[in-house]
Amino acid sequence: MSANRNVLPMGCPPRGLSRVEGAAYIGVGVSKFDEMVADGRMPPPRPIDRRLVWDRLELDAAFSDLPHVEEDNPWDQVA
Repeated sequence: MSANRNVLPMGCPPRGLSRVEGAAYIGVGVSKFDEMVADGRMPPPRPIDRRLVWDRLELDAAFSDLPHVEEDNPWDQVA
């Protein structure tokens, strides 16, 4: 994280995240994060001058839209 993050009050997460921070935020590695951005499962970054920054709230929304693992339904076996 950037040294500028130290100016935020404790408990106030940054809104903009770097690529590495965005990947860590959703719990995946950087290459998987890149893949998810490329295929649309995660949002694209926002350019701020030469930096690319991911919006934490957009990551939250995209993460919430990911499917859950489907559990076996015993009724699927009933003919």
